[in-house]
Parts: sequence; structure tokens; C-alpha cells
Amino acid sequence: MIVLALTLAAAAQAAPLPSDPIAADWRAIPDDEIMIVTLRGGRAVVVRLAARFAPEHVANIRTLARAHWWDEASVYRVQDNWVAQWGDVTERKPLPAGVTEHPAAEYQGTPFAVAQRLRKADAYSAASGITADGWPMASDGATGWLTHCYASVGVARDATTTGSGAELYTVIGTPARRLDRNYTVVGRIVEGMAYMSAMPRSAAKMGFYAEAAERTPIVSVRLAADLPAALRPHFEYRSPDTPRFAALIARAERPDPPTVASGGVDVCAVPLEVRRAR
Repeated sequence: MIVLALTLAAAAQAAPLPSDPIAADWRAIPDDEIMIVTLRGGRAVVVRLAARFAPEHVANIRTLARAHWWDEASVYRVQDNWVAQWGDVTERKPLPAGVTEHPAAEYQGTPFAVAQRLRKADAYSAASGITADGWPMASDGATGWLTHCYASVGVARDATTTGSGAELYTVIGTPARRLDRNYTVVGRIVEGMAYMSAMPRSAAKMGFYAEAAERTPIVSVRLAADLPAALRPHFEYRSPDTPRFAALIARAERPDPPTVASGGVDVCAVPLEVRRAR
């Protein structure tokens, strides 16, 4: 009986904590962080903007959206297992007033502050984790940056600029971590990612469509905060700052089968849930 009691006690101690979210774990995403990209055929791609991490670039993006600058632009590059890119394919369309052409290099320099720190280092950082407001982040030990995970949205640029934010891309394949600390992450797609990831791949160099007919037209880009209240979509993210989220990570890091020891989980493998507000 004593042996049985000890076995049951050990099993109870080893039982994983619940990892399913409760109602209090869901937090509202502010309307001014939500941007709706409407593609041909009424397909909506919803981007959450990372204003806290890239304030100058996001300010530009908001100005561009309010000027309707992307209306009648297109998704003009889709490179297999890499990115889908959109904007003005000619790169000659004048930017609206108020856009800073050369904002600060916001692809690094943010303090590394996370609610859940992962125990496994990776090839691209000394540490990584998830911030309290739901962003994947990495660090070299001195500074932090947002990571290029699937559905992350970044700012395209050339070798001499930081990119204005007029030309954007999203990661459609495996994580593009070698872009970290080189291109500014300004958000991530939280709804409609399937529309981007399912676009036909281009066989042309770097995935730029060779023919105009191959491009996907953009009908409009709007900020949720600028829409009439009745038409605004509202979203919530699952807060990582809870024991249930910690349990979620612990389950992902647990070797299964026990003979395979991964040592942890990559930051881009942590599920970051977002849902329509109920």
C-alpha cells in the first residue's frame, strides 16, 4: 500500500499542468494595431502591427494606409519557401506627405523582455522567448529583436536604406531567421495567411512575377481604427503571461518519445493564438 501511495503521488507530481487557455487569458488587440489588406475577390488578410517595436516604420505604414497608397498595388513577388511581397512593383510611386523615407534601423536594439523565455538556444540567437503582448523575440544577450517566423511581416529595403514600409513582405515558408537584425519586422498576419501562402510561386529570379497578369491586385488597405465602429473587426491574442501558456511550452519541450531529447523548442514553433473577439 505504501509503495502504491508513493507511485500515485509521483504520478500526480509528474502530471502536466493544464495548457488550455481560460477566458481571462484572452486580451484585446487595439484597433489601431489591426490593418486589413483586401485582395482581389474580397479575400481579407489581417495584419497586427508591432508599433511598440518599430514605431517609426509603423507610423509610416499607418500614413500609407490612410492615404490609400496601396489601393491598386499588388502582390508582385512570391518566392517558394521564402516570402510573398507587395507594394508598388515599379518602386516609383511617390510616397504621401508625412512618410519618413529613411526611418531608424528598427531591426534591433529593443530591450529583451519576455514573459516566457525558452530554454533552448538556436543558431540565430543566444536567447529567445515570447513577450507579454504576444510577439516572438530573440536576443544576443545585449539587445533584442522580433523574429522572422511564418506569417511575420517585414519591410523590404535595398542595401542603402532601412525601407520606408511601402514595400512589405510576409514569410510563407520555413522561418526566415537569417533576415533577423537585417530587415525590420513590423507585424504578423493573424487572419487570412492562407491566401498569401497559397499564391502561385514564380519561377522568375527571386520570385518576382515576370508578367503583370500573374500579380495579385490589392483592392484596399485600411486600418481598423479608421473604419466605422460597426464595421471594425476585433481580435484578441492569447496572453503568454500565464501558467497555462508556460505549460503549453513545457509540453512542446517535453521529449516525445522519451528517447528523443530535443532540448527545447524553437521560438517560431511556439503557437501564438489570435482569435476574433467574441
